[in-house]
Amino acid sequence: MENLQPTNLFDRFNRWLSESITVKLISIGFLMLVLLIPASWVEHLMEERQHRAESVMAEVSDKWSGSQTLSGPVLVIPYKYRETVKLDKGQTEVKESIRKAFFLPETLQITGVVNPEKLHRGIFDVVVYEASLTMNAVFSKPDFKRLDIAEELVLWSEAHLVVAVSDLRGISKNPPVVLLGQHTLTSEPAQHIGIAISKPKPPEQAVIYNAISLQQQSTTGFTVDANWSSDTDFTSEAEISFTLKGSSVLGFVPSGKTTAVKLSGPWPNPSFDGDFLPATREVTEKDFTATWQILHFNRPLAQSWKDREEELSGSTFGLKLLMPVDQYQKSIRTAKYGILVILLTFVSLVLVEITQRVRIHPFQYILIGAALIIYYTLLLSFSEQVGFAKAYWISTMATVALLAAYSTTFFNMRRLTWLFALLLVAFYTFIFVIVLQQDYSLLIGSIGLFLVLAALMYFSRQIKWYKEPVDLKG
Repeated sequence: MENLQPTNLFDRFNRWLSESITVKLISIGFLMLVLLIPASWVEHLMEERQHRAESVMAEVSDKWSGSQTLSGPVLVIPYKYRETVKLDKGQTEVKESIRKAFFLPETLQITGVVNPEKLHRGIFDVVVYEASLTMNAVFSKPDFKRLDIAEELVLWSEAHLVVAVSDLRGISKNPPVVLLGQHTLTSEPAQHIGIAISKPKPPEQAVIYNAISLQQQSTTGFTVDANWSSDTDFTSEAEISFTLKGSSVLGFVPSGKTTAVKLSGPWPNPSFDGDFLPATREVTEKDFTATWQILHFNRPLAQSWKDREEELSGSTFGLKLLMPVDQYQKSIRTAKYGILVILLTFVSLVLVEITQRVRIHPFQYILIGAALIIYYTLLLSFSEQVGFAKAYWISTMATVALLAAYSTTFFNMRRLTWLFALLLVAFYTFIFVIVLQQDYSLLIGSIGLFLVLAALMYFSRQIKWYKEPVDLKG
């Protein structure tokens, strides 16, 4: 009998190790920490695919034409500038140079029809557009006295109109310009037009635009000679019609003292960005119409200036057409809740073990955890093909079916299998609602977790945590 005593102690220790609730909880906690490693790998994979989609979209957009921002038309009238320069021995000399005066229109009306087009690169789609625009500008007669310029120094014959365009590749034909009372004039491209606008950044899907962003200055555009010989030939009205290609963003600078813009097009989910929202908008399942009304009180621009290159920026507004690639953002947000799903699943299994006298091996927990992690790779891969919502439920149903079938190997009653499957569906439905309801995700999540905690307290209320489930004596 003495020789069997160590064996009995070893058997008792093994029995305690396998049946102790404390040991079970510690091992489950350790397993969850281990599963954080592959979970972080999956989240990194999602971010990598997102960056890949962004780079493809930027590449395709760059070959078509970049995001566009328009400013103008601006009336530019050169004048002679004379200054007296002192020479040696008290002598002086009058030097003459040519400088420029700039005038913005009193009223500016822009109407346009934006026709989007989808370009494809592999599994990624990029939206570009071709906009038919008409700009109607009305100028008041230039007040040179206000700029301290003598009338006799004004070079009316060299007066011209300029329109700044952030990417000239979007213009395929010379835009015709009609001045009131004159024939149609032909414009010419120009790389330095005396004014500057800020160029919008290419769209980044990782951070969905909150406003039209601005970066490096651009001085490209087109210009047209006014063909005036004197101030008596001054024409106050100008009409410019042209077609402009671009990618994702079409922005405008409110160049007029009063600026009115009306855009429409066959696109069901436009985004209106910049410093000003539309005064009116109408968006249907097939198209949109939006109008802006902006006064000079709302813009940081002077109505006229001279001698310097003015940057026309600071009040940019417009339209954004982006392909909905939020499946990456939603997938990443879903993956962040992965550890919560694993925790709830494991806790549910532990409670079933304790209350129903079911034995689940740690290796079975590992396989269940692996299935819960692979779920997110299924979600990512399917979302790139069919969209987030469909991919979510395809992945959910596949994972739930797999785990439900596997649970029959350790559940001795069919009702436990069905209960386990329903719990998994409830967990994934809860996460789906949180991901979609961004504005109320914190509220819904807090209430949901509170209810889950209450349910755990209720179902564990009769468990005797300090009572051994099996008598270890003898």
